[in-house]
Parts: sequence; C-alpha cells; structure tokens
Amino acid sequence: MGIPVLILGESGSGKSCSLRNFEKDDVVIYNIAGKPLPFKKQLNKADNVTYTQIKNNMAKRNFKTYVIDDSQYLMAFESFEHAKELGYGKFTNMALNFKDLIDFIIKKTPDDCIVYMLHHTELADNGKLKAKTLGKMLDNQLTVEGLFSIVLLCQIEGSEHFFITNSDGTNPAKSPMDMFEMRIDNDLKMVDTKIREYYGLNQQKGEKKNESSKENWKNTIKKAMERT
Repeated sequence: MGIPVLILGESGSGKSCSLRNFEKDDVVIYNIAGKPLPFKKQLNKADNVTYTQIKNNMAKRNFKTYVIDDSQYLMAFESFEHAKELGYGKFTNMALNFKDLIDFIIKKTPDDCIVYMLHHTELADNGKLKAKTLGKMLDNQLTVEGLFSIVLLCQIEGSEHFFITNSDGTNPAKSPMDMFEMRIDNDLKMVDTKIREYYGLNQQKGEKKNESSKENWKNTIKKAMERT
C-alpha cells in the first residue's frame, strides 16, 4: 500500500525546486511536459511519459520515492488527443485514468513507496484554491484533492518559498495530526523523511516494523478513499 502525496502550487511557486535536496539514487522523476529541472543537480528523470509508462516503471519497484511533475498535464495532454471527440464520455475516461493511477500507487506499490504528484492550482467559483483540472466537465467526475490524505501547498513570501501543511479554510492543504508544523521549508526531501518517520517506514533489514504506525497509514488511506 503505497502513499500518494499531492504538492499543489502555481507555476513558479517552487514545486520542482523542492526536489533540489534529493540525490540521484533517491528518486525517479516522471517529467510529463519534458521541462528541465530548475537546478543544476542531475536526478533520474524520464520525460514525456504516459500513464502506462509510469505504472510499468513503478511496477519494477527499483525505487522507494517517485515524483510526477506536473501531474495535471496527464489530463491536459489526454484532452488534446481527444479534442475532436463529442460527448461527455471522454471526461469520465480522463477522470478514471487519473484515479486509476492513484489506485495503482495505493494498491500496487510497496508500503514504503511514496509518490509525490506536483500539480498546478486554480481558483474555484467560490474563490477557494483547488487542484487544476480541465473545467467543470471533469470536476463533476473527480475531486482531485479527495484522493489524497496528504496535500501540501507551495507558497512564496518575499524571497522565501515554503509549504503550507493544513488548510486555513481557503485552500485544500491537509496532513495527518502532528506530522508537520503549519508552515515548513520548501524541501521535499525533508518532507519525505518526515513521512517515513511518522509511519515507521525507515526500518533497516531485520528491524521490527512499527506495526501501529503502519496501521495508522492504512486507516488514513481507507478513510480518504471512503470520502471520494
């Protein structure tokens, strides 16, 4: 039962920059639009990949941490491929394909696998921030944030980049109780370490697993899926 984590933010808010402290052996980045990373360090990166390629690669279980950057382009590029098709069915299929990827992460990857989905934001009609989709036709099928139990929001204040970890009522940020402070550094490597510590995912070979932490995670995911 892997852990999907949603990282939200406007373009330029520091989503990709938050990867800077990972080392090459730590992570694989699926770069949907094939953009260069905003720092010099070389990380494992696969450009212009599809749903199928992502799932096939994750199924090899070579890494414990994966990043999908930017995940909303999976929906956008699929919509371009079906732009000439009429009817509402294509929006249902787009929603299903995105949800199937989340289901794959939860059900088909190991317990110690964490997948970060970096995703753009937009304002809803009610003025609140939400994950960017393709408009109301897709929003009627899928609430992206509802598929995750951990949602972090990238924000900027002056020259400082940081994550918001829980909502103030105007955004969808959320995280389990006592996992993070309300405002933390824009550092996804640190976030990865904190999540693994919280759920007891850092055991060495032969070390007894923290079963209560594991059960915590499974219960959190179960409740999140029941709400969708």
